Amino acid sequence: MTARFFHTLPIRDTERITLNSDTSHHAVQVLRLKPGDSVTLFDGAGGEFSGRLEQISKSGCQVRIERHLPIERESPLMIELAQAVCINEKMDWIIQKAVEQGVARIQPLTTGRTLVRLTGERADKREQHWQRIIIAACEQCGRNQIPQLLPLMSLSHWLEQKLAWKHKNSNPAGHDIMLSPAAHQRLAELSSPRTGEFMTLLTGPEGGFTGEETNAAHLAGFIPVRLGSRILRTESAALAAIAAAQTLWGDY
Repeated sequence: MTARFFHTLPIRDTERITLNSDTSHHAVQVLRLKPGDSVTLFDGAGGEFSGRLEQISKSGCQVRIERHLPIERESPLMIELAQAVCINEKMDWIIQKAVEQGVARIQPLTTGRTLVRLTGERADKREQHWQRIIIAACEQCGRNQIPQLLPLMSLSHWLEQKLAWKHKNSNPAGHDIMLSPAAHQRLAELSSPRTGEFMTLLTGPEGGFTGEETNAAHLAGFIPVRLGSRILRTESAALAAIAAAQTLWGDY
């Protein structure tokens, strides 16, 4: 497969660009690319660019852009994953695989039973880490649009914002879904979201939502939905729900 890289600056046809140090290191030291090798670049503004590695130096790899390809691999189903933060490896896994499965937006949340507490500089560093995971997943899976990573916030604050938004806008039932092993309704029993409207999947932490949080989600209009008759771990539940939604209404 042709190596794919995200470039943070806008790309134009037939120009020569220099990859940043991290990308250059990955291209040369990890992928062992050499001058003359084909590469694909994208800048998140739409489509991708075919190019060729021309020069390798200490300042970075230089790529000659050959042409723009108007290729998109986005799902018609716009999914927002509202995921309660879980321990490092699990959260990284969820974000990476959610991007591969086509989510358009990721909202990390803190809840009463969240095991990882992130504030201040530590929260900023973790968000930067998640952003790098999102970009790397796009490079791997072929997406040319970078999913939006929303700022970390508490579940209560986020639900308040959702409720305030709904008071000002119409929001058809079935678009806001809370995964719950105690629910009676299945995902397949919901109506399909309308084109251009987000479907939000709310997933709890390792210990699940508290009773108060569950009630608050209900008041904010979230529909509890179960995935089969088994209790899934948080890192399984979100990804299973995304895959099921993509099968029902998306591009699977």
